[in-house]
Amino acid sequence: MKTHSREISEADSDCKRSCLCGIVPAVSILCVVLLFSSSFFAQRYNQKLSRWRMNTEKLENDTCKNQCRSDGSSALPEGIISKTSDLEMRHLWNFPMTETRKNKQNASTNLFAIAVGIKQKDLVNKMVKKFLSSNFVVMLFHYDGIVDKWNDFEWNNQVIHVAVANQSKWWFAKRFLHPDIVAEYGYIFLWDEDLGVENFHPDRYVSIVESEGLEISQPALDTENSEVHHQITARGRRSKVHRRIYKTGGKGKVCDENSSAPPCTGYVEMMAPVFSRAAWRCVWYMIQNDLIHAWGLDMQLGYCAQGDRTKNVGVVDAEYIVHYGHPTLGGQDLHQVSSRAKDHRVDVRRLSFHELQVFRKRWQKAVEDDKCWVDPFQ
Repeated sequence: MKTHSREISEADSDCKRSCLCGIVPAVSILCVVLLFSSSFFAQRYNQKLSRWRMNTEKLENDTCKNQCRSDGSSALPEGIISKTSDLEMRHLWNFPMTETRKNKQNASTNLFAIAVGIKQKDLVNKMVKKFLSSNFVVMLFHYDGIVDKWNDFEWNNQVIHVAVANQSKWWFAKRFLHPDIVAEYGYIFLWDEDLGVENFHPDRYVSIVESEGLEISQPALDTENSEVHHQITARGRRSKVHRRIYKTGGKGKVCDENSSAPPCTGYVEMMAPVFSRAAWRCVWYMIQNDLIHAWGLDMQLGYCAQGDRTKNVGVVDAEYIVHYGHPTLGGQDLHQVSSRAKDHRVDVRRLSFHELQVFRKRWQKAVEDDKCWVDPFQ
C-alpha cells in the first residue's frame, strides 16, 4: 500500500514538474515578446513625441517665414508652390520641356500691351509688327469687343486677344496684368492705339532705358506731328534722354533746376508709358479698381520709380513716336442704328474729370490715415 502511495506521489510530482517545465518556457517567451513590444511601442511613442516637439518648435520659429507665404499656400510644401505665371502660349500636343529647351534663347523678355479698336487697325498693325519683330509678347485689349475682323493680319494668331466692350486700357491692365502674371518680363509697354512708330525701334529703346537706369519712361513725342499736352514729353533734338524741363514764363507751373516734382521732372504721360518689372508691381497696386480712366495716376508715378524720381523717370529722345490724339473711347456704337447712335466721348471726359477728383481725395486720405508711411519726396 505504501509502495502504491509512493508511486502515485512520485507520478504527481513528475506531472507537476512536467507542467512547470512546459509553462516556464511559454512564460519566458511571453515576457520576451512583451519586453520587445513595449520597447517597440515606447520607441514609436518617443519618435512621435519628438517629431511633434520638432514640428511645434518649427512652427514657432518659422512664424515670419509662414507669414511671407502667399495666401492659401501654407497648406502646401514650399517646393511645389508656383508663385508666378506668364503669357507664353503652350502647344496642346508638344512636350513643354522640349519646347522650352528649343526656344530658351529666343524666349520673350518684354511685353507690349495695347488697347485697340478696329477703326485704328492700320496704326495698330504697324506697332504690332515692330514689337513682334523685336521678340515681344504682344497683348491686344479690344475695347470695342471686335476680334474676328483682325483675322486678316498674318500675326493674328501670334498675339493674345482679350475682348470686353467699352472698357479702358487701365481697366484691362488692372485685371489681366497682375504683377505675378507679368513677372517674367523685364519691361511692360502699356500704350494707346493712336501712335505712330515709324521712328521707333523697341530693341534700341530697351537698351537705352537699361543703360540710363530708367524704371519708368516713355518715348518722346515728335512735336511737328503730335498732339503734345505736356512740354516734358516733347522731343529734345540734342539729347538721348531728358528727365526735366525748364520753364520760366507763360501759363502753367514754373520749372527750374530746383524743381523736384511733376510735371517739371519725374513725369511721363499715360498714352505710352513703359515700366520696369519692379515699377509695374508698384503701379499696379496704385491703380484703383473702380477708377477706369486712371486720371491723376501720372502725377504719382514717381513714387514707384524705385528711388529718386528725378533720376529714375525720363523721356527718351533718341527713340520717338507720333501722338495723333484720336479720341476713340466712347465713340459711336457700331451696333446701333446710325440715327440713334450717341457719341459718348463727352461723357467719357466728364467721368475722367470726376475720377481725377476721387483719386486725389483718396490719395490725401491714405496719406493722413497711414501713420507709418513717410513721404520720400517731402
